Amino acid sequence: MGTASEEAVKQLRTLMEDVDDESLRESYRNIHQGYPTETLLRFLKARDYNVHKSHQMLLDCLQWRTQNEIDNILNILVDGRKGNTVTVPTLVYLSREKRPEHRHHFKAGAMNALVIIRVSSKITCGRIILNLDCDMYSNNSKSARDALCILLDEKEGKEIAFVQFPQCFENLTKNDLYASMMRVGYDVEFNGLDGNGGPLYIGTGCFHRRDVICGRKYGEVEVEEEESEYISETEMIKALASCTYEENSQWGKEMGVKYGCPVEDVITGLEIKCRGWKSAYLNPKKKAFVGVAPTNLHQMLVQHRRWSEGDFQVLLSEYSPVWYGQGKIGLGLIL
Repeated sequence: MGTASEEAVKQLRTLMEDVDDESLRESYRNIHQGYPTETLLRFLKARDYNVHKSHQMLLDCLQWRTQNEIDNILNILVDGRKGNTVTVPTLVYLSREKRPEHRHHFKAGAMNALVIIRVSSKITCGRIILNLDCDMYSNNSKSARDALCILLDEKEGKEIAFVQFPQCFENLTKNDLYASMMRVGYDVEFNGLDGNGGPLYIGTGCFHRRDVICGRKYGEVEVEEEESEYISETEMIKALASCTYEENSQWGKEMGVKYGCPVEDVITGLEIKCRGWKSAYLNPKKKAFVGVAPTNLHQMLVQHRRWSEGDFQVLLSEYSPVWYGQGKIGLGLIL
């Protein structure tokens, strides 16, 4: 930062320290997340380092966040519990707390905090959960029925931990130049894996048994949870999404999605298989879920580099199928 920008940041910081409204001060703390200088600099850049205009812009932003309750970690938009006249399912807006001094574990941390048990189990007792990436949407209304037919099958359904759908995209180039569809994997290999215990978890488009991804082994008795007529206290639920909740716990180790690897979905699926479970693969003619693929060479290389680094890391780690899966899963699935 130059001398002029440093002076502008100093002036803007002084103005923000003079704000009396505690709700605005709290919203400001939520915005800067421990990095006030960098945050103030962004607002200054947006207004060509005009301190007065930057201050007004920041105040407008904070007032909008406060008025619309943006800083609430939990906001129950529609309560569809029993006894309520609303006929649509419960709709909840949820975001987890992040602080720079605490590791948030990216997608795996979000899954564990929000989706799997800690928060959603206090809102619904649903035994089956659907995991989708943020850029994907449902394209086939029958996908949930098809997955449940497998998971609830009286003969073989009790062996299935999750039902995996292929990852499909709506913005592919004419000839799929960057091979985003991974046709060999989804159209050939995954179908063959059904004979070896099923495919691994690929991180999206997957229906899970909630208790399995949280640690239940195959053969253990499933614990039935009584459905609550009312949603638990929101303050208690917010604590479950706090950045300190997982400290000194087994989350990310023995419970939930695994931490410590760029391809957390791969090692999570492997660990589930090693507990005795199988999976199933569904690839309907009408795509079940559709997302957005890389649109240029740079984006594709960044994505594949991440996947390659993650897979290589798994190969050299304790979760390498060669030794972690030895005696737990078949040779075909190990290969």
